[in-house]
Amino acid sequence: MSLIVQKYGGSSVGSVDRIQAVAQRVYKTVKAGNSLVVVVSAMGKTTDGLVKLANEISPNPNRREMDMLLSTGEQVTIALLSMALQEIGQPAISMTGAQVGIVTEAQHTRARILRIETDRMERHLQEGKVIVVAGFQGISHGTELEITTLGRGGSDTSAVALAAALRADFCEIYTDVPGILTTDPRLVPEAQLMDEITCDEMLELASLGAKVLHPRAVEIARNYGVPLVVRSSWTDAPGTWVTSTKQPERPLVDLELARPVDAIEFDTNQAKVALLRVPDKPGVASRLFGEISQQNVDVDLIIQSIHDGNSNDIAFTVMTSILKKAEAVADAIAPVLRSNPTKLDEAEVLVEEDIAKVSIVGAGMIGRPGVAAQMFATLAAAGVNIQMISTSEVKVSCVVDAKDCDRAVASLSQAFEINTSPLHSASSLPAAASAVRGVALDLNQARMAIRHIPDKPGMAAQLFGLLAQHNISVDTIIQSQRCHIIDGLPRRDIAFTVARIDSEQAKTMLTQAAIQHGWGEVILDSAIAKVSIVGSGMEGQPGIAAKMFAALAHHKINIQMIATSEIKITCVVEQEQGVKALQVIHEAFGLAGSEKFVVPA
Repeated sequence: MSLIVQKYGGSSVGSVDRIQAVAQRVYKTVKAGNSLVVVVSAMGKTTDGLVKLANEISPNPNRREMDMLLSTGEQVTIALLSMALQEIGQPAISMTGAQVGIVTEAQHTRARILRIETDRMERHLQEGKVIVVAGFQGISHGTELEITTLGRGGSDTSAVALAAALRADFCEIYTDVPGILTTDPRLVPEAQLMDEITCDEMLELASLGAKVLHPRAVEIARNYGVPLVVRSSWTDAPGTWVTSTKQPERPLVDLELARPVDAIEFDTNQAKVALLRVPDKPGVASRLFGEISQQNVDVDLIIQSIHDGNSNDIAFTVMTSILKKAEAVADAIAPVLRSNPTKLDEAEVLVEEDIAKVSIVGAGMIGRPGVAAQMFATLAAAGVNIQMISTSEVKVSCVVDAKDCDRAVASLSQAFEINTSPLHSASSLPAAASAVRGVALDLNQARMAIRHIPDKPGMAAQLFGLLAQHNISVDTIIQSQRCHIIDGLPRRDIAFTVARIDSEQAKTMLTQAAIQHGWGEVILDSAIAKVSIVGSGMEGQPGIAAKMFAALAHHKINIQMIATSEIKITCVVEQEQGVKALQVIHEAFGLAGSEKFVVPA
């Protein structure tokens, strides 16, 4: 007999008929010999309706009262589903988040789970009852006992957290699609269903806007080793399993306040190749990395920062053993990229051997704006200058001088309280799995750049520390390779993306800071799209980046920025070209299936 946690989203319980269908599925699962906890969302668009009502009363409603209001939506669903189960002869009890013992921090509308007191649930399960739980909510710790809500995706978070606390055999997430698809089926109807995906891959896709699972839920599954499966509410199809490698035992206290950084990784077997002043037009990255892949050169980090005039810089790192081959390719292609082959000040190749890549890794970084800033501040305090920055949702990597590597690792280990750092290893995947597992599009980002920041320790810490103080999360961060000497100081540009909703506030703050510190112009571009490929199998496979860049170049889509990690490549393009970019990349990697998926209304 298994203990299973099931979660049903708003569309799955959007009407009486659908609630009765869920009751039948639950009944069938229990009759197969399983114990069951069911987590539900509010019916259909109930939460949206409640938010609309609040906004008709007040343009800026009180957060506590919003929690009181929004928590009622799930309470309607749990009562109705419990009645439906009882009507067909299945003992059931409905319980709010507070009644099942979900204890949170005292942060209204965005609380994180501290612990779950399972005694009452375990007693009801032993009595043979199905426990129907209101997702998205809990109760604050301390003496006040305030109702709190968990924010967007809170029912997913509730379900996986309950599975972790109860040590359930697995957690099933029922939704309106048959599982996890290679991309958004509303944009690409031929998106293919995946049988399996790793937690790390799912974290990247979820954080990039894939709405089938919330990143917080995936983070808990990863941290506590909860087997997770996403299935359709309308069929008996097997769905998609989200897998994780075995994790060390974690205490179930401060459940969602776990250490944001799990490990410090470093690699001293790295060299950097940079092409400066290449033309800022479609096809340049495709041509460069196409040549590199033909020579079977495996590239690690790739960055392209914001353009400078009509040109841009592209830099990448390789293992030192293949540096000569990579340098030869760059030297051969540089003259071809020059608009005037006789002008040697265009498309210059720079090579640096004595470098190291130092990274912080952890699923807990998601939604915590200060983690990258803390890394940069720690390196600055240790006197370590940052040459390159590349970020993903679960990793921030910095390229530094090789001589500074030991000092950087020691200081970061102390700052993030890391005693041991496991060696990086690729997540296990089925043998037939594609190197690229999914393609994601984010249309809710804006790009910011600050020109001419002094190239010395502490600058990145100062910049991103300011944003973190105002709770502004930064996504892709890229530091340009081109140096400008101004007033005798070497200076570089730093570009990054932020949520569009935060962009104007960020620009105002950074403009003031730029005046105060003598930085250059602050540039904001809200008309961008961010398209990314994700896959644990990309490591050690030359040509993946080249194929992505070639697909964009073939359709005359210019790449404005590039950032990579071991399992993700992200390109920033014009907003109006975002959907097309997603479609052509998805097609280029052969991810389309024969079946067309239509998302129910």
